[in-house]
Amino acid sequence: MSLCLVIDEMHPSLPDYMAEIGVKLHYRPDLIAAEVPAALAAHPYDGLMVRSKLRITAALLSHGPQLRYVARAGAGVDNIDEEALTAAGVSLLNAPEGNRDAVGEYALGLLLALLRNIVRADQEVRQGQWRREANRGEELGGKTVGILGCGHMGKAFARRLAAFGCTVLTYDQDPFCDTGGFASAVTLTELQARAEVLSLHIPYTAANHHFVNEAFLNGFRNPIWLLNTARGEVLDHAALVWALQVGQVRGAALDVLENEKLPALSPEQQARFGFLATAPNVVLSPHIGGWTHQSYERINQVLAHKIAAFLRP
Repeated sequence: MSLCLVIDEMHPSLPDYMAEIGVKLHYRPDLIAAEVPAALAAHPYDGLMVRSKLRITAALLSHGPQLRYVARAGAGVDNIDEEALTAAGVSLLNAPEGNRDAVGEYALGLLLALLRNIVRADQEVRQGQWRREANRGEELGGKTVGILGCGHMGKAFARRLAAFGCTVLTYDQDPFCDTGGFASAVTLTELQARAEVLSLHIPYTAANHHFVNEAFLNGFRNPIWLLNTARGEVLDHAALVWALQVGQVRGAALDVLENEKLPALSPEQQARFGFLATAPNVVLSPHIGGWTHQSYERINQVLAHKIAAFLRP
């Protein structure tokens, strides 16, 4: 029987799904990062299942020489050194199919909240203010929405926008990326020329660090509404503050930040966060776009299916 070490909290359905495919679990979410190397070395594990507790590096992999796969319970793999996995002959399995619908729905909710001033209006009414004209909003229908990245998350958002009568454009660095039939693939230049809304759905890699910077934002012909449900580091937050101040970004909804450890912000990050936290046209949330009760279990289903296919002779 195949053996897998699980070091992060998972939906309680995991043991049943894994038992069905002949995988025995050592479920150790109690482990701290420093204890994982010794735990890996203690048994001949075929697999290691993680969320984001620690980085998967060559040094860590050396403690599990019999590892055949690392399973990431989620979509993003920016905490995993893929070159180290390749060098060690270890396969990477992740589960973007598990939370793509959650992200697609949440991005739509963020956009509606921005366009209709929902968060601001709620706060004002709670404070006894009844400001109808000041909160007159914009309709989503008929707008041109640009999606940066047409992977699982981008396509899920595009599918939902179709019901609103939007023109949906998408740009991906892979020219052969399937748009799912709900968006038109365009060049980056065309997306910047036409989009009124920009939604970020690209993974974080070294090449994508601050992909959305001041020059990029300034390249849009129209002032835009900006959404980020991807990773905070793909967006230059200094550039975002500038763009909000000059009106090049009309409003922003951020589910991810450049540093999500809020007590550990540098002085520069604290200044940027302070501006965003007090701006009336900014909506913030704590990286919950893909985090629903349904996606929590669905990720287990996706991983079990992929692990079964990987282990199948």
